[in-house]
Amino acid sequence: MTLPTPTLLTPRLRLRPFDGADANDLFAMHSNAYVLRYWDSPPWSDRARAERFVAVCRQMAAEGTGARLAIDRLSDGAFIGWCGLTQWNPDYRSASLGYCFNEAAWGHGYATEAARAVLGWAFDTLDLNRVQAEADTRNGASARVLEKLGFVREGTLREDCVVNGEVSDSWVYGLIRREWQPSPEPVPAV
Repeated sequence: MTLPTPTLLTPRLRLRPFDGADANDLFAMHSNAYVLRYWDSPPWSDRARAERFVAVCRQMAAEGTGARLAIDRLSDGAFIGWCGLTQWNPDYRSASLGYCFNEAAWGHGYATEAARAVLGWAFDTLDLNRVQAEADTRNGASARVLEKLGFVREGTLREDCVVNGEVSDSWVYGLIRREWQPSPEPVPAV
């Protein structure tokens, strides 16, 4: 089952399917060790990894297992990160939320804004009942984003990752459809 990848607009952002032109921006973001300091994989060292990421995004949509969207700032068209759903299961009506932003985009509310748009699509269009997310326990900023969106911390995965050679715990968050509070502004699909 194919999962159509939408284009979503928010007051400040455009979330859209990835294209080949995004590879340079993706590589710049994912090769930054500071940006990925809480990530569960090392920074990219090969630009071809960005091209594979774009190909995997297309493959996920074609196979119906997820959708990752590139995020551009409307004011200047700059690529600032990505947000999406993986592990989409239409039988269980569930998926996992993930996102990554370049360092210059931090602290402006973009992650919350983008994730809110993706969650609106997840609950309204995909008819999901549950969305799950994980955050490294040292990543307070990501935890705050999830909590602002209404996610509830459901537990801790102890020593579930090795990040930069250091064993790390992750918090597991869940958001149930009946607890979802959509944004007061409509998020039109284009």
